[in-house]
Amino acid sequence: MRRFRFRLRSVKGFFSLFLVGLGLCFALAGCNTAPADTASSGDAASPAQGETVNLTLVSYAVTQAAYEQIIPKFAQKWQADHNQEVVFDQSYGGSGSQTRAVIDGLEADVVALALALDTKKIEDAGLIETGWEKELPNDSIVHKSVAVLVTREGNPKGIQGWQDLAQDDVQVVTANPKTSGGARWNFMALWGSVTENGGDDVQAEAFTTQVFENVPVLPKDAREATDVFFKQGQGDVLINYENEAILAKQKGEGLPFMVPTDVNISIDNPVAVVDANVDKHGTREVAEAFVAFLFTPEAQEEFAKVGFRPVDETIAQQFADQYPKVNKLFTVQDMGGWDEVQTRFFDDGAKFDEILAKVGAA
Repeated sequence: MRRFRFRLRSVKGFFSLFLVGLGLCFALAGCNTAPADTASSGDAASPAQGETVNLTLVSYAVTQAAYEQIIPKFAQKWQADHNQEVVFDQSYGGSGSQTRAVIDGLEADVVALALALDTKKIEDAGLIETGWEKELPNDSIVHKSVAVLVTREGNPKGIQGWQDLAQDDVQVVTANPKTSGGARWNFMALWGSVTENGGDDVQAEAFTTQVFENVPVLPKDAREATDVFFKQGQGDVLINYENEAILAKQKGEGLPFMVPTDVNISIDNPVAVVDANVDKHGTREVAEAFVAFLFTPEAQEEFAKVGFRPVDETIAQQFADQYPKVNKLFTVQDMGGWDEVQTRFFDDGAKFDEILAKVGAA
């Protein structure tokens, strides 16, 4: 394990990093003997060819299984092409917490977060240049997922789709969209299941309100929501990511889940180079090569193996049996884009707060 040199921007940042640090997992790939002082030295000079170069990847927890396979492949390719060893420092945690950590001083060269809204926060902090979405294929969306409904063994409540979540006798587990990026996908999936299926906003609000009347607790993030459902045994159905459900199944830890295929949201996961940090570290060339590598069939296949829907069409076809086709797959852009979604639904006093007020008064 190698020591990072952080430059904290605030006292709040210190506590943010401290909390994130509890859940951080630092690992080395390609070489585990790199000297500690090769990290984030603050020297803007690029590493000379043949010298070890360090790259810091900051991502959210469930991507780790894929990157453990992808990083050695990239490191091998970089070594062959450039006669240079590349060593990765990896940090995994909740997407929102990781975002805060990077803003507060975790010197990521590359961020691969759960939603573009988090990446945009780093852009707003001045660390990523405007227009990052257009620097990579597919608007920098490197893989996708959809929302799924995880049920108890045998599906005793007979959950078959979105509308069943509004039944009076069904308890739904989902995290708080005000504090969890993953829960924002869940909220939009509920809302869009109405509006993208011919309903209007009034009907969408009525349905979403009914569902949240069935939510007994609002965990702060997706991981806590999963614990509430699996470890504490609360609820009849958990709204989760398809990739998490698949990965849990692969580990033998999963419960039955179904993918609503009539209408669903495309959970788009971006990747970006952190411009301020790669320029500081002299790692722009290797960082840009790494993010480009993530779109190759070789890397896309590794994402697909652990539950992410690949954006490479050829690889998507190879894994078509694993990922049911959704008839009406909508995106955040279909709902106006992240800025509008944030303002309309999740800002203080916006639609989600209104719904919570109704539920509290019910």
